[in-house]
Amino acid sequence: MASNIGIMDSAYFVGRNEILTWINNRLQLNLSRIEEAASGAVQCQMMDMTYPGVVPMHKVNFDAKTEYDMIQNYKILQEVFNKLKIEKPLEVNRLVKGRPLDNLEFLQWLKRYCDSVNGGIMNELDHLLNYNPVERRCKGGKVPKGSQKLSKSLQANNLGDPLGLSSTSGPKQGKTCAVAGATYYAGEVQALTKEMTDLKLSMDLLEKERDFYFGKLRDIEILCQTSELERIPMSVAIKKILYAADAKESALAKAQEYLDSVDVAEIDDEAKVEIEIEADQ
Repeated sequence: MASNIGIMDSAYFVGRNEILTWINNRLQLNLSRIEEAASGAVQCQMMDMTYPGVVPMHKVNFDAKTEYDMIQNYKILQEVFNKLKIEKPLEVNRLVKGRPLDNLEFLQWLKRYCDSVNGGIMNELDHLLNYNPVERRCKGGKVPKGSQKLSKSLQANNLGDPLGLSSTSGPKQGKTCAVAGATYYAGEVQALTKEMTDLKLSMDLLEKERDFYFGKLRDIEILCQTSELERIPMSVAIKKILYAADAKESALAKAQEYLDSVDVAEIDDEAKVEIEIEADQ
């Protein structure tokens, strides 16, 4: 889980435009600046989307302007974190100031966390198809100005049924809804497809890099196994590193200790060296 990702994690290299696109696409908002998410309401709804029903959306204030109202939203978010046992400190005093960098870092973390919970692109797409962000906001106590009009407009066009399949809607309403719903989700599918393509490209590059370095190590191993070199101290030391079984501890110190203990003048004792090699294997 990404609740304790380090500051050098790739999550913190995601740009603000990608973060804003992620927020706007999933919550059907139109944010143009990171600071617009400083109230904590967006973060609450992202958690609501990730864990449906866990966030008391009726308490979230999407029209929060004062620091007091914003702090109330973060209190709700902290309660959700506590309930889900998410160990992520909330720097509320810094976030409510609307500082772009502080809010960007938190949203970068939030994106990584939500992506890790959603369990992949196809699960995330299924999540989007079953979550109505506008409806969830409008069920809250306070919503942004214009949201109620937007909600009524969506209801009038039957967007509560994204594919226009409601049996109570007329042909015209169903057609309008189908077009609007299809347009929205087509954009989501396109964005997720691009993300999947980028991930596949990154994986291919990592595999090529892995194979390149594995080939280098294999060449070194073969060289150290040649009859002319396999018994000299440096070859033995290199094989100590190559064949070390403990992945958590570097074998370099052990190899260096071996080299320091070897008396080159006594290397002619072939049996002695063979015993050293066999003991390490």
